[in-house]
Amino acid sequence: MKPVLCLAGWNALWLTTGLALVALAGEAWLRSTAPFMVSHWPTAFVPAVGVKLPPDTEVRWTNQLDFWSVSRTNHWGFLDRAPPSPQRAAQSCHVTVIGDSFVVARQVNIREKFHVLLEALAASELPGLDITTSAFGLDGTGQVQQLALYDEYARRLSPRLVVLVFVPNDYIDNFSLWWALRQGWHPEHLPHVSAARVADGGFALRPPNPDYQRFQDEQLVRPPATLPSQWNEGVKRALRASWLLLWLRTKHAHLFFPEHEVDAYPKRIQRVASLSRHPAYARLLDGWRPVSMGDKQMRPHDEALPSFFAMFREGNESPFRNEAFAFTGFALDQFRERAERDGWRLAILATHRLSRFGGHTLARMREMAATRDIPVIDQGGYIRRQGAELRDAGWQHNDHWSPAGHRWAAEALLEYLEANQDICKGTAAGQG
Repeated sequence: MKPVLCLAGWNALWLTTGLALVALAGEAWLRSTAPFMVSHWPTAFVPAVGVKLPPDTEVRWTNQLDFWSVSRTNHWGFLDRAPPSPQRAAQSCHVTVIGDSFVVARQVNIREKFHVLLEALAASELPGLDITTSAFGLDGTGQVQQLALYDEYARRLSPRLVVLVFVPNDYIDNFSLWWALRQGWHPEHLPHVSAARVADGGFALRPPNPDYQRFQDEQLVRPPATLPSQWNEGVKRALRASWLLLWLRTKHAHLFFPEHEVDAYPKRIQRVASLSRHPAYARLLDGWRPVSMGDKQMRPHDEALPSFFAMFREGNESPFRNEAFAFTGFALDQFRERAERDGWRLAILATHRLSRFGGHTLARMREMAATRDIPVIDQGGYIRRQGAELRDAGWQHNDHWSPAGHRWAAEALLEYLEANQDICKGTAAGQG
C-alpha cells in the first residue's frame, strides 16, 4: 500500500504544480495583453438631471472580454468631444442625439461613435449642409429621464434635428415602478427625472431626489438576505488580486447566466411582493413576473425569445405593460412639444435590437411614432439592406454597438439627412 500512496502523493503534487503553473501563465498573459481589468465609472449628482458622469474626468470601461476603452468626459460631463459653441451650432445644421447607454457608448472611443462618424461622413458626402453633431447620453434611462438632457444641455445648441436613440428597454425604463423593481429605489424618490400619474389621469414630471439613497430598499422594497458579508469580501479581495480569476468569473457569467441577473431575480421577486401590498401598485403588478435584460438573453447567437420580449406578444395586455407604454407615449409627447416650441425636427433612430426576436418591439415603436408624426429611422432595416446580420452590430459578449454598429447607425442617419435636406435649410431653433 505504501508505494501506491506514495505514487498518489506524487501525482497530486505534480497536478497541483501543473495547475499552479497554468494559473501563473494565465495571470501573466492577461497582465501583458489586457490594458486593465477593472472599470472606473465615477458619478456626480446634478440637480436638474440627476446622477451622471462628472465633467472633465477619465473613464475606463471593459467587459474583460471584448473591449477596453479609455475616454474623458467633456466640460458638461458627457463622453463626447467639446460641443460647438452656441454661435457655431446655430450657424450650422446641428444634429443632437439623445439616448441611453447606446449614446453614452462607453464600449468604444469617442472618435468611433456614430454621431462623430456622421459628422465626418456628411462633410464628405453632403458638404453643403454643414452638419455638426453632439451627443447626450444617460445610462439605463428612457425618454422620460432624457428630457432633462435636452432642457439642460442640448437646447443651448439650437439643434435643427434631435434624434432619440430608442432601444427595447426604453418602454419600461420610462416607468418609475420598473426602477423600484430593478434597483430597489422608491418609485417616488428616484435619482433622475421621473414621471407620475396625477389626479386627472395625466402625467407630471418629478425632479431628481438628491436623497434617493435613503429610500433604497427601505421598508417599501426590502431585498432578501444576501450571503454573509465575510464571504462576499473574500471573493472581492480575490477578484481584485487576480486578473485571471476576474476573467474566469466574467467568462463563466456570459457562458451560463449573468451574475447580476442571478442576484437580481430573487430581489425582484421580493420587491414585487412588497410593492403589491401597496394599493397604488397592486393593480399594476397583478400577474407580472420579473423580466431579464441580461447579456445572455441578448447575446447575438442566442435567438431564443427572452422573457422581456414576451411583453410584445399578441394578446398580452397586462396592466404593467400598458402603463409602461403610456409613460413612453407621454415622454414622446413631451419631446414633440419641445420640438414645436423651439423649432426643430424630431426623429427616432430605432436600434437593431428592436428588429430582433420577431420585430414586435419595432412594430410597437412605429405605431407610437406614427400617431405623433415622428419619423422612424430603422437601423435594423438598413443593416439588412447591406446584406449584413443584425448580430454583427454588437459585440460577441455584449449587444451594445461595436464599431460596425456605430458605422451603420451613422450611415442610416446620413441616408435620412440626404433624403430630408430641408431640415438643414430652415431657420435655426430659437433659444426661447
